[in-house]
Amino acid sequence: MSKKGKKKRRLFLKGILLLLLLIGIEFYISNFLLTVTSYEVANEKIPKDFDGYRIVQLSDLHSMSFGSGNRNLVNCVRKQKPDAIMLTGDMINSTDTSYEVFYLLVDKLVKIAPVYFIVGNHEQIASSRLPEIYAYLERKNVTVLRNERVVLKRGSSSIDLYGMWFSLNYYRDLTSDYAKSVFFTEAKMERLLGKSDRKRFSLLLTHSPAYFDTYASWGADLVLSGHIHGGMIRIPFKGGLFSPEKEFFPRFDAGFFQNGDSSLIVSRGLGNGTRGFRFFNTPEIDLIVLRSR
Repeated sequence: MSKKGKKKRRLFLKGILLLLLLIGIEFYISNFLLTVTSYEVANEKIPKDFDGYRIVQLSDLHSMSFGSGNRNLVNCVRKQKPDAIMLTGDMINSTDTSYEVFYLLVDKLVKIAPVYFIVGNHEQIASSRLPEIYAYLERKNVTVLRNERVVLKRGSSSIDLYGMWFSLNYYRDLTSDYAKSVFFTEAKMERLLGKSDRKRFSLLLTHSPAYFDTYASWGADLVLSGHIHGGMIRIPFKGGLFSPEKEFFPRFDAGFFQNGDSSLIVSRGLGNGTRGFRFFNTPEIDLIVLRSR
């Protein structure tokens, strides 16, 4: 091989090594470095006493640890000075034999602020162990919301907090023609939660964002969801690539969405699931600050 050919080969190999290094760095960042995304949600139904109310949303942990005992995650949550912490499902993997990572995290979060929890599809798949999860959380004074409403109070005012889960049938595989016809309707939502009081501010926790149009028509003013993992791989200027429903470029992949006066915040989540990974998609903590108009 000529000297010129050897030089080109060395440059090519260096380019490949540099590319692999950059991919490795981005893979590490996308899977292990936490980011905080902040939102302000203003609504005329938010009482003045709740102006500045700070909510941290954590979703889709999938038994992931960020530092020993999830130290990095806990410290990051603490820095947000939350008034409430909302856990919006899939905090464990359905295949886990131990929930120690989740339980240790809960032990620390309850020392920061009141904690509220709803199940995701992974907790539902592991339904035989749901009583164990519920019992542990309730011993730690976590409010477990099972298709019910609680009232959040601040000063002399209050808002309504709903936690909803539905049948696994509504976690659709959109490659199936049958699944494409499955839809979660407002009537079904009313059977689970009753009617919303449209004069009061309603905050809804539900794992899947897929039926935001239904949540909005039911009367949810703010919805916090996860499930999509930000589309796993995020394409710059396009969004999340793929959803658990086996849909390319899902509509509600991550971030803030609006439907009339209703708002939806979809967390990119924290973990990867049982066989997933993340790319251009850092693990996310959501901070939501309520504002009274």
